[in-house]
Amino acid sequence: MVVKRLKTLYLYFWLYAVLGWIYEVFLETVVYQWGFSNRGFLFGPYCPVYGFGAVLILLVLGPLRKKRILVGKINITPLLVFIGIVVLTTTVELLTSYLMEWTTGGWLWDYRSYPFHFQGRIALNPSIRFGIGGMVILYGLQPLLEKMRNKMGEQRWNTASTVLFIVMMADFIWKIWKG
Repeated sequence: MVVKRLKTLYLYFWLYAVLGWIYEVFLETVVYQWGFSNRGFLFGPYCPVYGFGAVLILLVLGPLRKKRILVGKINITPLLVFIGIVVLTTTVELLTSYLMEWTTGGWLWDYRSYPFHFQGRIALNPSIRFGIGGMVILYGLQPLLEKMRNKMGEQRWNTASTVLFIVMMADFIWKIWKG
């Protein structure tokens, strides 16, 4: 049961890491019009920090999403979930910047031009965007992925998660080996 849960979480991690990479590339090429570059630190089209953040959202805030917390007659659960996502993802981004700086000498983004930033590592604008994205994940994409997972069958799900794990680990080893 634990292995099955880990494989499921890994596949969600991978899917959200790919979606995060697509989001980053979209911002870079369409919104900011800077041109294309691989936005991840690995070779493949995925940003592990997005996968990690999404899985963390699922594990920590997924149960809260299902509760109904009222103030008077107003359900404030979505507001609490949004605030939780902002806090969680901003913390992950900050810690990731420190980890990347420690291991590689720098991090891949710079928010110093944004208002309300901290050391260029985190800023209010991206944190709010991560909150919105987390809401899309938790209330929109995740229910669809769970339906898809149920239709795929155990063997296909296991094969997909195993193959994708091998691919990402090979990519990670390659990155470390090549420096």
